Amino acid sequence: MTSVLYDAPGPRAKRRNVLFSVVFFVLLALLLWWIWQTMDDKGQLQWSLWKPFTTSEAWTTYLLPGLADTLKAAALSMVIALPMGAVLGIARMSDHRWVRIPAGAVVEFFRAIPVLLLMLFANEFYVRSTGVPSDERPLYAVVTGLVLYNASVLAEIVRAGILSLPKGQSEAAMAIGLRKSQTMSSILLPQAVTAMLPAIVSQLVVIVKDTALGGVMLGFTELLNTRSTLAANYANVIPSFIVVAVIFIVLNFILTSFASWLEGRLRRSKRSTGAVLGADKVDDVNAAEVGGP
Repeated sequence: MTSVLYDAPGPRAKRRNVLFSVVFFVLLALLLWWIWQTMDDKGQLQWSLWKPFTTSEAWTTYLLPGLADTLKAAALSMVIALPMGAVLGIARMSDHRWVRIPAGAVVEFFRAIPVLLLMLFANEFYVRSTGVPSDERPLYAVVTGLVLYNASVLAEIVRAGILSLPKGQSEAAMAIGLRKSQTMSSILLPQAVTAMLPAIVSQLVVIVKDTALGGVMLGFTELLNTRSTLAANYANVIPSFIVVAVIFIVLNFILTSFASWLEGRLRRSKRSTGAVLGADKVDDVNAAEVGGP
């Protein structure tokens, strides 16, 4: 298949692609074999190091509680950051300078600060200025840092998604008398959501992974933090890292798979049948709308 952006590969290109694929898989197999041999030489494949993960104690005492806190912090951050990012993104496109400029300043400010620094600032704020209990303070700090940073990033995603739509969409809405708020809520946002979904999901994956920063610096009992306690008790540092990495991979795979399914469903629901009505059918539709015979 040939298009403006893509030419169908010829026989030589197909052979070259096959050769590159074979070389890649051979190198990948060699890398995996080297990793396996290295771990075996270092004694990291001994059954005694992996056996704890076959017992309920390692999961119910360490991994599952840590996973629950990870999901809790990520879910709270997503629920707060998504609408906040949408509001900031729309505010950045406002016709009123007193709305557009402050929104832009907020987005640029929090987007420029590392999320870990925001968590540390939030933790100090809760320590010095609030009565949040010490056992709940790490969760509050992690969620606050994730919300401030990711809401500013999501605001740019929302703004870019809306601006990517054809200008004729807004002009057509103005032509039929819709206000700007009606145009945004009824026409632009529903169309932009589908285009923005892959970028939004990528940012949600970042939220899930960044919860680990709170465990490292603030003592938040998320998955990576409880892994260190498990590794200290069972003396299986490398296996515990591998198991936690697999858990994160599964979590993010589920999230991206759901997003892909949702994106496909949204696209199918917006797809037109492409049927063309004849003049008699148009007359019947018009008559039905006005209540005629």
